[in-house]
Amino acid sequence: MKKLLLTCSFVLLAGLSPLSAQTQLVAHRGFWDREGSAQNSIASLEASHEVHAYGSELDVIITADGIPVVHHDDEVQGMRIEDASYEQIKDIQLQNGEVIPTFESYLQKFATLPDMKLVVEIKPHKRVVNEDRAVNAVVALIEKYQLENRVDYISFSMNICKELVDRVPYASVAYLNGEVSPADLKRLGMDMDYHYKAFEKNPTWIQEAKELGVKVNVWTVNDPVLMQSLMDQGVDFITTDKPLEFNKLKAE
Repeated sequence: MKKLLLTCSFVLLAGLSPLSAQTQLVAHRGFWDREGSAQNSIASLEASHEVHAYGSELDVIITADGIPVVHHDDEVQGMRIEDASYEQIKDIQLQNGEVIPTFESYLQKFATLPDMKLVVEIKPHKRVVNEDRAVNAVVALIEKYQLENRVDYISFSMNICKELVDRVPYASVAYLNGEVSPADLKRLGMDMDYHYKAFEKNPTWIQEAKELGVKVNVWTVNDPVLMQSLMDQGVDFITTDKPLEFNKLKAE
């Protein structure tokens, strides 16, 4: 019942003119929910391109010796990644048999996949100095491969977002944590990338963001009914584990 009420409130706020053509697909940790793929794998990046995603999202953490790697959790096999050397984790395998990729290897593959963006989530680190190291390393690699115009940035860390706004003022930088209003994000030079429950608590925020020119991404939306109602509101992006469901709705 709660989900139904939430969906109905989204639909009522959407008004009479559906705007679903504006909404674009972001594959959450790549398109991993299929055979041969895995979250944050290079296979999931390639699969995102195959389903014509606007962007493939990934998570980045920096090792103690300065290598940005693609991994969601801050620990792997009992080791905190920011405190481990790359040598200690480089042979750990993902569910599809790939080893944990470096961010550079991700960029090398991404450069061969046209007409798609990379949505780079730099994860919060235990130490602020490591967050700053991660920002510097990630941006340096993107500049090395001349991919500046093909990358959007997101983070739960306000420190990371502020660093990115200063370092890459030409790029979209979106905050993830869900508590900052559209007006305050506008003043900070950031976009909005919030879990759908944040809009349940603040049902006017999508419209406010649109009026302010703040881009809105909603994560992680796997329910087709909720997906459709968000499309009808004209959110800019939906991040999902179910890109085929998204494409099916877009085609209807």
